[in-house]
Amino acid sequence: MKQFVTFTYRSAFIFLLACTLLPACKKFLDVPPQGAITKDEIESDPKAATDLVTGLYNGLWTESLHGFDYIGMTNIASDDGDKGSNPDDSKPDKGALDQLTMDSHVGSINNVWSAYYRVIARGNQVLAVLPLSPATDQVKQQLEGEVRFLRGYLYFNMVRLFGGVPLIDTLPPNEELNNPKYQTRTPAPQLYTAIITDLRYAADHLPIKGNTNVGRATKAAAMGLLAKVYLYQKNYQMAYQLTDSIVKQLVGSYDLLDNYADIWREKGNNSVESIFEVQTGINTACQATIINYVQCQGPRQGGKGGWADLGWGFNTPSQSLLNAYEPGDKREAGTVIFITKTGTVLFDGFRIPGQDSVQNSTYNYKAYHSRTQEQFCGSTDYLPKNMKILRYGEILLIHAEAALALGKGAEADADILRLRTRAGLTGITGVTQEQIWHERRVEMAMEHDRYFDLVRQNAIVPGRAAAAFKADGNKVWTANKNEVFPIPAAQIQLSNGNLEQNPNYQ
Repeated sequence: MKQFVTFTYRSAFIFLLACTLLPACKKFLDVPPQGAITKDEIESDPKAATDLVTGLYNGLWTESLHGFDYIGMTNIASDDGDKGSNPDDSKPDKGALDQLTMDSHVGSINNVWSAYYRVIARGNQVLAVLPLSPATDQVKQQLEGEVRFLRGYLYFNMVRLFGGVPLIDTLPPNEELNNPKYQTRTPAPQLYTAIITDLRYAADHLPIKGNTNVGRATKAAAMGLLAKVYLYQKNYQMAYQLTDSIVKQLVGSYDLLDNYADIWREKGNNSVESIFEVQTGINTACQATIINYVQCQGPRQGGKGGWADLGWGFNTPSQSLLNAYEPGDKREAGTVIFITKTGTVLFDGFRIPGQDSVQNSTYNYKAYHSRTQEQFCGSTDYLPKNMKILRYGEILLIHAEAALALGKGAEADADILRLRTRAGLTGITGVTQEQIWHERRVEMAMEHDRYFDLVRQNAIVPGRAAAAFKADGNKVWTANKNEVFPIPAAQIQLSNGNLEQNPNYQ
């Protein structure tokens, strides 16, 4: 931990800006990286503070933060996705996550931990220098709201992944960098208090959609994420109030996209369904993307071969997920690439050969990016796929679950009807908690939340998580252990033992 903290906080003024936000600022895409921003520039140029915050958004491209390692700890570890690829690929790393046999030495886990703290550190650095900016108070408050929204999001993921983690929400002075207080785990309830505080500030100071550049955090993004946090806290009243405001007061700004599959196409980027998503695009360096996000999940050559494949073949939809879809549910076709015996043609006309030439029988359609009909800079490692963090479909699911818990069953019925109607299914009268959870699974399949959902639901209905994993190839999910992942051994060592391991992990 000492080495990590020393590295990430060594300077308050070094931020490499890969490019500005996309697509609202396309005229800046060909501007070279700006390199270091000095203290003098921050104090003299009002735009410098905005550039620093832009650099923080670009931190969301980090591979381990949202890429292959994160996919392993969210989708592959859940009952939605299997490891995929061939049996020997990336073992014992992704295979251990898939089988829930991971320990503290699994590389993906340490990579994710380090990536999150690097970006959190950058956010704290921005907050430390914002007061120096000559920008107006209104601009500085909005920028602080954006940073605190992102920090709240990052810590929300961290507490769901690991439970208690060190809460570092200031820029430590150099003489304090190795203080044990920055190497000691903060209990989860205190982390949630800090997350709520950040998101409340963001909700109070961020503009509404349309009053800021596309891709930047908005009031609805902060409100929606805060509602999700409250759902995890079983504070159904606040989860209901926040989502109710979005559903009933922001009509016209947010809605369901007509075609479910379009959400994950380029034409669905920043659509009426989008609440917040990681922005990607094309810049001169061809690096404005989450590296390998598409590539690691693309259909992979196998057997006879004989074709130029689309990736590494990881994170394949599980049989357990396929079994969850009702007949006629359009969401299945928007989520799963099925490899048939005679071959499969994708939406852009690309043909994948039959099963005898492909490694696996299913792939994640939500991760597919066309090389011919969507932006492509020439590098398959940097395919510009926007990642959906929060969308209107999930807002309806949170609203429905909270409404039902508060005795507002008719509202829950109406929310679920909207989702099922788009999916080509009939509505449900007198919807139950179990039915809402079922809708949440098939609506949000492969969207990196299923593992967290099972843990949350298991706290309400004990045994639910173990049963779900048993149905996914007899995998063993253990209570009082698998609610969280192990603290990385490397971080415990760097902290000189100040970080304590989660129960029942080595």
